[in-house]
Amino acid sequence: MRKLRYGMNVTLDGYIAAPNDPSHTSGDAAIGWGGPSDELFQWWLDQELACGLSLYGRKLWETMSAYWPTGDQQPGANQAEIAFARNWRDTPKVVFSSTIDKVDWNTRLVTGDPVAEITRLKAADGAPMEVGGATLAGAAMRAGLIDEYALATYPVLVGGGTPFFTTLDGWVNLNLVETRTFPGGVILTRYETRR
Repeated sequence: MRKLRYGMNVTLDGYIAAPNDPSHTSGDAAIGWGGPSDELFQWWLDQELACGLSLYGRKLWETMSAYWPTGDQQPGANQAEIAFARNWRDTPKVVFSSTIDKVDWNTRLVTGDPVAEITRLKAADGAPMEVGGATLAGAAMRAGLIDEYALATYPVLVGGGTPFFTTLDGWVNLNLVETRTFPGGVILTRYETRR
């Protein structure tokens, strides 16, 4: 059975995007409160390289596909960004949406029930999968499908926006498996779901 991971950059008050954050709506690869340090970007790249399948909601897909197909060709792209862009293009992806009708870059579109499809994908053998996008991840969370959470917490409070976690019907017990400090006061915490 494959593991399903959910990880993102998050504010101290728990948001992955602030209200009216231009980077969240424009497709910019950076987040409004600052991009990751080179060291943190490398950590995310290592996670991506270990992933066998990426699952996206529509909004995150639009953000990622607006930049990463040519991210390695951008002026000033460093080695990690070049590697990330190439890996992003090569990694199989599934986009869950009922409002778009075409995807590309080694991607297939699912318009049906995301929980049923994610459950089916998890039942297969293979490298870990990652889920991205608050709405899609929230559905997977509520269904108890997420095996690992990774939060790169930035020292900023934005007071609202898109939360990392969704409202749940009950408790989910976790085991802390990694804690690490990155430049700029960013704290990474990684948890596994206790089954």
